[in-house]
Amino acid sequence: MLSFFTGGDKKARGRHEELKKGARLKNAKELFFSGKFPVVTTPVLDGRKIRKVLGLVSGRGFDSECAFYGLTASALDIGADAIIGYQENVAFHPDGSRYFSCYGTAVILEREQPAQAATTRKTVGAKSLMH
Repeated sequence: MLSFFTGGDKKARGRHEELKKGARLKNAKELFFSGKFPVVTTPVLDGRKIRKVLGLVSGRGFDSECAFYGLTASALDIGADAIIGYQENVAFHPDGSRYFSCYGTAVILEREQPAQAATTRKTVGAKSLMH
């Protein structure tokens, strides 16, 4: 009952949500830097086919990293493999602060096919080795 008057449950939930958000952004950052989640400005990803377009994703914030990794985390939340058509905007406010907006198209990529060997192996018989 005391938490009803002091807002204790609300504060605990707020801290929990912040921790979850931090872990979500950290995961997005790790996947981006490891190269497992590409974000490109082009409408296609070289060497990869798009299987499904999931739609527009965006990230906004007063910090460029929060906006970018928020965008990446949003795409991951809906099952995307990459973001194509990435763009960003910065709004400068009279008080000197900046507000970042990032957006792009979340897509699912075709599975990569195992690379075909550039040369094929040729069976060499014992007879051909002697000549």
